Amino acid sequence: MGYTLEVKSSQIPHEDAGQGLFIHGEADVGAVLAFYPGVIYSPAYYRYIPGYPRVDAQNSYLITRYDGTVINAQPWGAGGESREIWDGLSLPDLKHNMQADGKGSERIWKMLSKPLDGTRLGGHHEVLERRNPLAFAHFANHPAKDMVPNVMVCPYDFPLSEKHTRAYIPNISFGNGEEANMKRFGTFWFKSWKSGNNGSDVPVLKTLVLVATRAISNEEILLNYRLSNSKRRPSWYTPVDEEEDRRRWS
Repeated sequence: MGYTLEVKSSQIPHEDAGQGLFIHGEADVGAVLAFYPGVIYSPAYYRYIPGYPRVDAQNSYLITRYDGTVINAQPWGAGGESREIWDGLSLPDLKHNMQADGKGSERIWKMLSKPLDGTRLGGHHEVLERRNPLAFAHFANHPAKDMVPNVMVCPYDFPLSEKHTRAYIPNISFGNGEEANMKRFGTFWFKSWKSGNNGSDVPVLKTLVLVATRAISNEEILLNYRLSNSKRRPSWYTPVDEEEDRRRWS
């Protein structure tokens, strides 16, 4: 593809920077650089996210799609060494601090209450390629002051119509893709994801990928976290565009 990814010490000059994601080689604008791996939670299963309701207190690897889908990359960690059955339950020791407070989570956790057992991942586990060379999007850091992001996050629905490609998608769906009943939380109604609700009979996994916003060459990959401006932000967080953050959280 013209590049490889590596996780190593971040170049951001802050004591909480920890590890960051780097590209070795070159990629053009619009190239998909990395997948966001981990366990996928549809809105019907928010209460099963480990640590609920303060899921981001001990987990800086959560991210939210605009359709409400939450992906927890903490169990994935840095992947593995072989193709193996993955249950999405293990918690590897990760040393990466920049993503504290989550990315787009505040509105969701306010909606719900009463945590549930977070260990039910359906009736079977998936055989995945844990050596996946692109499953590192969760290590991308937020740019420091006077730095600009070089990627953006984009939703992508992986079709599961071809069985031989399944091992290369670094995600599993909590609840095994089964349909849950309509549930009301306050004034909000949610319906769980199920196979085929994308307008076809093809089941999908609702994931996120990082896409290059400019030509990139041998540098650290930086993603604008766009944290909420209604709560106290971490000391390392410098807004890339305050107006953009305000629009997102208004």
